[in-house]
Amino acid sequence: MMERDTIAAIATGLVPSGIGIIRVSGPDAIRIVDGIFTGADLSEASTHTIHYGMISLHGELIDEVLVALMRSPRSYTKEDTVEIDCHGSPLVMQKVLEAVCHAGARLAEPGEFTKRAFFNGRMDLSEAESVIDLIYSKTDYARKSALSILRGSMKEKISELRKRLLHRTAYIEAALDDPEHYDLSGFTEELRRDVLQVEDEIDRILQTSENGRLLAEGIRTVILGKPNVGKSSLLNCLLGEDRAIVTEIAGTTRDTLEEQALLDGILLKIIDTAGIQDTMDPVEKIGVKKAVDSLSDADLILFVVDGSKPLTEEDHQIAGLLGPKTVLGLLNKSDLPAVVSKEMMEEQLSLSGIPILSISSKMGQGLDQLKTTISNVFFQGNISFNDELIVTNVRQKESLRKTKESLSRVLESIEAGMPEDFYSVDLMDAYGELGRIIGEKVEEDLVNEIFAEFCMGK
Repeated sequence: MMERDTIAAIATGLVPSGIGIIRVSGPDAIRIVDGIFTGADLSEASTHTIHYGMISLHGELIDEVLVALMRSPRSYTKEDTVEIDCHGSPLVMQKVLEAVCHAGARLAEPGEFTKRAFFNGRMDLSEAESVIDLIYSKTDYARKSALSILRGSMKEKISELRKRLLHRTAYIEAALDDPEHYDLSGFTEELRRDVLQVEDEIDRILQTSENGRLLAEGIRTVILGKPNVGKSSLLNCLLGEDRAIVTEIAGTTRDTLEEQALLDGILLKIIDTAGIQDTMDPVEKIGVKKAVDSLSDADLILFVVDGSKPLTEEDHQIAGLLGPKTVLGLLNKSDLPAVVSKEMMEEQLSLSGIPILSISSKMGQGLDQLKTTISNVFFQGNISFNDELIVTNVRQKESLRKTKESLSRVLESIEAGMPEDFYSVDLMDAYGELGRIIGEKVEEDLVNEIFAEFCMGK
């Protein structure tokens, strides 16, 4: 445990609420709070106890509070920690924090409590990163994934893989130092088998990363179509509220509009675009350009066609913009007499192999089928969480990729018949890269950058 000064911060949101929490952690946490708290002698109190009393400063009563006491090492930071539960007025919380700082604490930096938990061995770096993932989780899937890593699933898997690599490296080093007692005959084939198994394990984890990203961050979804086909009505239908203006006038939407919708555990980051058409209106031209530009970053394009009117040249032009993206064709306005069929849309717009659904965004028809189709397209219909290890963190994914590169070099050296000490270099590179995931080999600047993303009080 590293000795540091004592820090304090408001751990709850600065909005009016029933309760606000001021967290204090460090070697002087108990003494500092004891100096402004009347109701119990905290210096004599047992760990994990709660005490009722008052917070005062210079004889002025600030608030009636409950104080939770957690002595080292049985706390979040593994330091002495005190949490003051006061009334949830932003003014009251600020006054209590000011009293704590006046008594000797300093304001914590963003993420500093979790940073101390990491440095003090309370959690590894992957677990620390999962804390912020849990705080910002937007779907139940993302919550469960972050909680799984917080409970050690990443650490357990990475530690197992590192142990296997270290065992093989240690044997090579021992055999090179003492060839009389350590025999390397047949070792190369055993090493090759082990490296392939570790590589397969890493491949399986990496294969989860894209689905994990989509379920945690959301599927970037662009609604595309010519004017007045019902794009904004579809957005409102998905959101369950009238977010976009809907009129019978073509070109009502002149800019992109971004919103988020949660459909049965699937988060869609939806971009409603201006209708694509040839226009002389300079404002509409900008909207059309932004609509086309939004396609480059899209995970999913919802190509909307008005099924109650014949297809036009504009529909053909838009179909030509789709490119090699994941596309769902939506034959909208199914509540009106049909003029265009799914077969016509597929054949005339060259949409062979693309799922085409009949919907009515105005009446809310076809949404269930749309949800099911999105699930099938992206997740093979299965978005349940079964405690498998999922990587959503870009830093961790990059370390896994570099680990695999090092293991590939080991296999290349084996195939080329290189001396055993060549294997050791790349095995230790892979071992070290895996260590970066859990924080056993990581630069201080990177640690500071990671924890700077945290909110205050955590």
